[in-house]
Amino acid sequence: MEVKSFVVWDYVVFAALFIISSGIGVFFAIKERKKATSREFLVGGRQMSFGPVALSLTASFMSAVTVLGTPSDVYRFGASFVVFFIAYALVIVFTSELFLPVFYRSGITSTYEYLQLRFNKLVRYAATVIYIVQTILYTGVVVYAPALALNQVTGFDLWGSVFATGIVCTFYCTLGGLKAVVWTDAFQMVVMIVGFLTVLIQGSAYAGGLHNVLEHSRNGSRLNIFDFDPDPLRRHTFWTISVGGTFTWLGIYGVNQSTIQRCISCKTEKHAKLALYFNLLGLWVILLCAVFSGLIMYSYFRDCDPWTSGIISAPDQLMPYFVMEIFPTMPGLPGLFVACAFSGTLSTVAASINALATVTFEDFVKSCFPHLSDKLSTWISKGLCLLFGVLCTSMAMAASLMGGVIQAALSIHGMCGGPMLGLFSLGVLFPFVNWKGALGGLLSGITLSFWVAIGAFIYPAPASKTWPLPLSTDQCVSLNETEPMSPPALTSRPAIAETWYSLSYLYYSAVGCLGCIAAGIIISFLTGHQSGQDIQPLLIRPVCNLFCFWSKKYKTLCWCGVQHDSGTEQENLENGNTWKQGDESVLQNGLKQESLVHLPGYDPKDKSYTNMALEKITHF
Repeated sequence: MEVKSFVVWDYVVFAALFIISSGIGVFFAIKERKKATSREFLVGGRQMSFGPVALSLTASFMSAVTVLGTPSDVYRFGASFVVFFIAYALVIVFTSELFLPVFYRSGITSTYEYLQLRFNKLVRYAATVIYIVQTILYTGVVVYAPALALNQVTGFDLWGSVFATGIVCTFYCTLGGLKAVVWTDAFQMVVMIVGFLTVLIQGSAYAGGLHNVLEHSRNGSRLNIFDFDPDPLRRHTFWTISVGGTFTWLGIYGVNQSTIQRCISCKTEKHAKLALYFNLLGLWVILLCAVFSGLIMYSYFRDCDPWTSGIISAPDQLMPYFVMEIFPTMPGLPGLFVACAFSGTLSTVAASINALATVTFEDFVKSCFPHLSDKLSTWISKGLCLLFGVLCTSMAMAASLMGGVIQAALSIHGMCGGPMLGLFSLGVLFPFVNWKGALGGLLSGITLSFWVAIGAFIYPAPASKTWPLPLSTDQCVSLNETEPMSPPALTSRPAIAETWYSLSYLYYSAVGCLGCIAAGIIISFLTGHQSGQDIQPLLIRPVCNLFCFWSKKYKTLCWCGVQHDSGTEQENLENGNTWKQGDESVLQNGLKQESLVHLPGYDPKDKSYTNMALEKITHF
C-alpha cells in the first residue's frame, strides 16, 4: 500500500489540538490553585453547569472508536448501526430517571460508595476492582487502535502518537482535575464535529451529491436498516442493536463512574439531568455523522474496495485512507481529520484517568486513611492521575490482540459493564436483595459474560451470521489483489460453538446483567432476604409506583418494607438534615452509624436537589 504522508500544515493543525488541550489544563491549574482540595480536583467543586458537562459526556464516549470504527462498520455491514438512535434514547431516559437521582441525592463521589451504603464494603471493593480492570482495558483499545490505523495509512508515527496521547492526557488531568477534563472535552467535541463535517461535505462532492450516495447505498443493500429477525446469533439486527445495545450502553452510562462523576459535579440535579438530555442530542449528531461517512465511503469505493483488494490491511484503516484520498490538494484538512480522531481519543482517555483516580482515592485511599489533610489529599489525587495515565498508555501495547475497534470496545464494556449494571440494578430496584446475593450475582454475571465472550474469541461465529455485505473490486487498477479473507476453517467445533459462542457481541452485556440479577435474587432468598426496614429510602428507586399508582396497598407491598411513605425522606431533603439514625441493628448491611452522609439540600422553588449542602459531608 502506498502511504500518503502528512505535509507541514497537517502537522500544524494536529499539534494545535495537543497545545490547546494542554493549555486548558495549565489554565485551570493556575485558576484553581487556591482551591486545593481533593473535592475541587475530582468533582469540580460540584458547581458545574449542564452545557460543558453535556459536551464532555458526548466527547468522552464518542471516542476514536466511533470516528474510525462506526463508518467502517456501516461501509461493510450497512446502515443498521443507525438503530443505536433508539438505544441511546432509552439509555439516557433510564440513566436520568432511574440511577442518577439515587446517586445524586446520596451525596456520593464514587458510584461504588453507593454499594457500601446499600450492601457492604466487600461488594464495594469487588465492584471497584472490576471497574478499574475494565477501564484500563478499554482505554488501551481507544489509544492503540486509531494510532495503528493512522500510522499504516498516513505514515503518522505509531508509538509517537500513542505516547503523545498518554502524556498530554495525563498532563492536563494531573494539573487541572475534572474542570480541565470537562472544558477540554468541550473543545474536543467541537473539533470532532468540524472534522466530520469537512469529510461529509468533501466526500459528498466527490460522490456527486447526497442523492447519489443514497442511490449507490440502496443498490448495494446498505440501506436495509430494519431487520426484525429475532435470531440472537445474528451480529446486527433491529433487536440486537436496540435491546443488546441498550444493555451495553446502559452499563457504560447508567452506572459508570466516568459518567456519574460528571453528573454529580453539576450544581443541581436538574442541571445533571439537562446535561444528560443535551448529551443525547450530541450522541445523535455524532452517530448520524459517522453513519453518513460510512455510506459516503461506500459510494466512493463501491467499484474498488480497498480492503478486499489489498490496498489496506484492516477495515479500521478505511476512514483514514478515504480522507487521504479526498483531500489530496488541501493541506491541513487531513490533519484536521486526524485531530478529530484524536480528539475522541484524548477526551476518552482523560475521562478514564480522572474516573480511575477518583474511585481509587474514594474507595481505597480514604477508606484506609480517613483523616488526610486537604493538601495531602490533592497531591495523592494528582499522583493517582499520573499512575493511571502511565498504566492506560502501557495497556495500549496489548490492544493489538483485540480485533476491530468497535467490536473490541463494546465487547469489553459488555463483559464487565453488564454484570456491573446488574449489580446496581439489584441495589436500586430490589430492596429484598442482601449483600450475599449482590456479591454472588456479580460473580455469576462476570462468569457468564466472560464465558460467552472468550468462547466467541476462540470459536468465531459462522460466516453466515457475521460476514460483510458484498464488496466489489471490479474497477481496481492492477495491484497484487487478494481474495477476501475467509474465516479460518476449524476442523472440529463443539456444538456449543454454534449456539452459545455465536451469540451477538451486543448481547454480552444483557447476559451478564440478567445473569447477575437472577443469581442475586435466588441467593438472597436462599440466605435470608434483606429486611426493607433496614434500608434508607433514598437508596431504593420505587419504580413500582408507576405500575401500582391506583392502589396504595399494592405500592406498599412492592416496597418490601422500605419506608417510602414515612415523610422522613422529604423532610430531610428540605431541611438539609442527616438521615434519622436508628440503633446498630438497623445497619446490619455493614455500615456504621458515623458513616452515614448528609443529604444534598432540596430547593422547593426550583423543585430540584442542590449540592450546596455537600460542603459538610463526612465521607467514610
